[in-house]
Amino acid sequence: MGKKCQVTGKTFNNGYAVSHSHKRNKKRQQVNLQKKRIWSLNRREWVVLTLSTKALRSLNNMKITF
Repeated sequence: MGKKCQVTGKTFNNGYAVSHSHKRNKKRQQVNLQKKRIWSLNRREWVVLTLSTKALRSLNNMKITF
């Protein structure tokens, strides 16, 4: 599986690396992914999710059950 957030579906961002002479080379800006263990209230077990840090912050603010 590629680099993708399991909650938000975020993937990489396309962009250009621009040199001093203004030559452009294509590059990818990867999403900041972290593997976290989260307690599932429905299953009553730990679930390992690959989350972006933005999704992790939103999980801390809201009580989402898996």
